[in-house]
Amino acid sequence: MIKLRAIINVLCALLLFLGVSLFIPAIVAWIYAGPDFWAFIETGLGCILLGGVGVVLTRSKYELRPKEGFVIVTFGWLLFAGIGAIPFILTGAIPSYTDAFFETMSGFTTTGATILTDVEILPQGLLFWRSFTHWLGGMGIILLSLAILPLLGVGGMQLYKAEVPGPSPDKLSPRIKETAKMLWGVYFILTFIETGLLWWAGMSFFDALCHAFGTLATGGFSTKNASIGHYNSPMIDYIVILFMIFAGTNFALHYRALQGKILYYWKDPEVQVYLGIVAFGTLIIGFTVWLNTEYGFVDNFRYSLFQVVSILTTTGYGTADYELWGVTAHLLLFILMFIGGCAGSTAGGMKIIRPMVLFKFSRAEVLRLIHPQAVIPVRIGKMVIPREIISTITGFFLFYVALFVFGTLFMSMLGLDLATSLGSVAATIGNIGPGIGDVGPTDNFAHIPAIGKWFLSFLMLAGRLEIFTVIILFSRSFWRR
Repeated sequence: MIKLRAIINVLCALLLFLGVSLFIPAIVAWIYAGPDFWAFIETGLGCILLGGVGVVLTRSKYELRPKEGFVIVTFGWLLFAGIGAIPFILTGAIPSYTDAFFETMSGFTTTGATILTDVEILPQGLLFWRSFTHWLGGMGIILLSLAILPLLGVGGMQLYKAEVPGPSPDKLSPRIKETAKMLWGVYFILTFIETGLLWWAGMSFFDALCHAFGTLATGGFSTKNASIGHYNSPMIDYIVILFMIFAGTNFALHYRALQGKILYYWKDPEVQVYLGIVAFGTLIIGFTVWLNTEYGFVDNFRYSLFQVVSILTTTGYGTADYELWGVTAHLLLFILMFIGGCAGSTAGGMKIIRPMVLFKFSRAEVLRLIHPQAVIPVRIGKMVIPREIISTITGFFLFYVALFVFGTLFMSMLGLDLATSLGSVAATIGNIGPGIGDVGPTDNFAHIPAIGKWFLSFLMLAGRLEIFTVIILFSRSFWRR
């Protein structure tokens, strides 16, 4: 039976954390004397009051099981998005709660899809909050909270299994609390370095920090309407490209590199495929850009590389309108939307390891037809992949495709054209941001009907939590004793 008291206790603890987090954009609003200061203060105090009372009233000694973990993760994200939208409402920046929820869910799930037509008119506090939701969501709100859950007398491994991206979490330490600290330490260091580099390259400190949040979280919210293209700076473009590549790489490898074990990058089969896709995609798209535009070689390479890395890592930043690059570029970028970055990264999509395993499995099945008596294991590098993991990955792939097909049909029923229906679903379930059609890199999601925004918000959540965590809650057997 689901232990409701324990679930409410942890959700209230997360509410406390959210309340404290809201004081950070409040400080930014105070520094810039913005009209949004009290919106953050009121919302933050409300969270702290409700969360504190809830923690006290629901104290529990129960150990969390996987069932409770799934419920807490899913409802934790809904809680953060639902309350994180309130400052937008209180300031009048986004009058509609549907739009505010969509924007905030897009932030916390690191999707980067927006309903705002002019972000530059927002006060600095709200601009910072949009980007900060990316940073919090990037490595996982639940993962961050694991550091304080032991203080509440509950275990965290179930939450870690439900939240960490990828087929199987890479435990760097036998203690989940220590693992969380290690990963967040790496995350903070990379954010600090990128902020400094972007500041040095010509951004204001405020813009540099916000864009570092969006890059390391593979989110994509920008403080400028034209995204990274606003700066028209090769130096800024290449800094962002480098850190998008870092963000799309397994963070466990970054931790190993900080320990001096940098060769772990080159020995990892998934990273090898990851960089190969970047190189191949840049080559093909660079050729199509050369055919369809008048860019010089240097600009062609920069724009092509930036967009391939941005879409593959599901960051969603833009420096050019890729819808002007021809059908081949559209198709290849659309395919990259499904692949995503490495397992254990902040990227969305399927994660590269899953298509790798499915490809190796398909190849093994063909060889078994030729050699029926042969024992042909599925290997990634030197590791043999167990059959149960292959089954899980196959199930994930089928769910992902089915949800994409159903989502496209649903959005088309709302009156959207085929390209926009395909693009909006691929962009949200993959946590990418810009899609194709009327939700392309120079457009937004403001014109989507309200019911469509709620559905796309659900896809963002399902995609960010790797589908199973959310889908399992719709099973009647899950709620039975």
